[in-house]
Amino acid sequence: MIQLDGEHLTIEQLRDIARNNDNVELSPKGIENIETCRAIIDGLVESGLAIYGVTTGIGEFARIRISPEQSSELQRRIVYSHAAGTGDPFPIEVVRGAMACRANTLAKGYSGVRMKIANIFLELLNKGVTPVVFEKGSVGTSGDLSPLAQLAEVCLGEGEAFYKGERMPGGEALKQAGIEPVDLSYKDGLGLINGSQMATAGSALNLVDARNLLKNAFIASAMTIDALKGVAGAYDARYHKVRPFAGQNAAAHNLRILMEGSEIMAEKSGKVQDGYSMRCTPQVLGPSIDAWFYAREQVETEMNSAADNPLFFPEDNDYIAGGNFHGQNIGMVMDFLCIAMSEVANLSERHTNRLLNPTLSGLPDFLVEGRGLNSGLMVAQYTAAALVSENKVFSHPSTVDSIPVSADQEDHVAMTPIAVKKCKEILKNVGAVLAIEMMSAAQAFDFRKPLRPGKGTSIAYDLIRQHVEHLEDDKVLYPDINKIAELIRDGAIVRAVEDEVGDLPLRLEG
Repeated sequence: MIQLDGEHLTIEQLRDIARNNDNVELSPKGIENIETCRAIIDGLVESGLAIYGVTTGIGEFARIRISPEQSSELQRRIVYSHAAGTGDPFPIEVVRGAMACRANTLAKGYSGVRMKIANIFLELLNKGVTPVVFEKGSVGTSGDLSPLAQLAEVCLGEGEAFYKGERMPGGEALKQAGIEPVDLSYKDGLGLINGSQMATAGSALNLVDARNLLKNAFIASAMTIDALKGVAGAYDARYHKVRPFAGQNAAAHNLRILMEGSEIMAEKSGKVQDGYSMRCTPQVLGPSIDAWFYAREQVETEMNSAADNPLFFPEDNDYIAGGNFHGQNIGMVMDFLCIAMSEVANLSERHTNRLLNPTLSGLPDFLVEGRGLNSGLMVAQYTAAALVSENKVFSHPSTVDSIPVSADQEDHVAMTPIAVKKCKEILKNVGAVLAIEMMSAAQAFDFRKPLRPGKGTSIAYDLIRQHVEHLEDDKVLYPDINKIAELIRDGAIVRAVEDEVGDLPLRLEG
């Protein structure tokens, strides 16, 4: 059971809620926070204070006062009017992650909603009801209004939801799961939708997947360097210690561990140094590792923030309206992660090129005998090149764009969801590019026999050969690429290697 207190939610816990269906509850502190904050709203309303989204309209209509008698209807209409998205539904895991993030924000104790608003998110999560939420429609500012409004519809017993593998009306899903829909009072409607949680959940899951891909990149790179008889000095700890970037030193450490004991590299090639894509592997992967840590810090800060508006401060019996819903932080770090992970694929494709080019590798053309009759892995590199090119397009930052909305009341927006979505696509591509490099390196190892690869690279090779045979003569390649990509994405290769050599850390201790 994962407890939400508004302070300590991690990307690993979010993964477990979103993907592994772990149960969730509010911590005692979270319950206290919500109840304490809610207690001040009635008094503020009775004082006649103009409170954004409570006794006024929202957006450009913030100048229009709403009577207390109209409050419930205002909150319901806020949900209705903002459910304006389009496109395909978000994956269930992203919506589950968003509900957990939103409940955690409410548990922080500044949103002013009633306890039942936080509790319905927990009920939906624990009983397996997932609102149907369209991917497109949020500009990443004023929160993910459109997607979160679709989520809120189901809380009201409306909209659509997935339940037990079926898509059905939201009210029917609640009924089958034994969940009572909520009614709305002051701030409740706005409290359901006014935050960045959809983008934040997607970002957290992107970080989980990116970490796995970075570890696979260590393995793929080590396989290439090993197969090509790389000059080991380029990865010496002394060399990297005097340029103390954390990511670079971790990458070099992992390459050393993976290639340790290689009989292939022990056979002297006579080279003094290798091409940049080999000897600079730690210097290229290192900045991507450092970018990952920066992105994690920003995303986890947002996960545990009062990303809402307005906010209520019980200790001062006061409220403040501002812009804590703005998604710029998340958008910028996802744009940064796009660049960082695109570079992982750029390096991988260059490794594949070196493996396939006989002038650079000293191995058969395109890693197959019978040249001319056989094309070998030639066109697998074309696929890698196409994916790398696509990643470069996706790496254009979305947060540099802004289209003013709401009659210029909301005149700077972050376009955060676009950054999250294109980052997810980049990660898919990176997995396939690494698969092509691993497939090529495994083929190269076959030509190095009877010499054995290193301690870690041999484990990866053996696992790949359990699923993909040596390429003797030309055959259809995509099943093999897809199989290795599957082993990469589900973590099978990393698990097998780490079981043998220990953790491949993204940060060295000490």
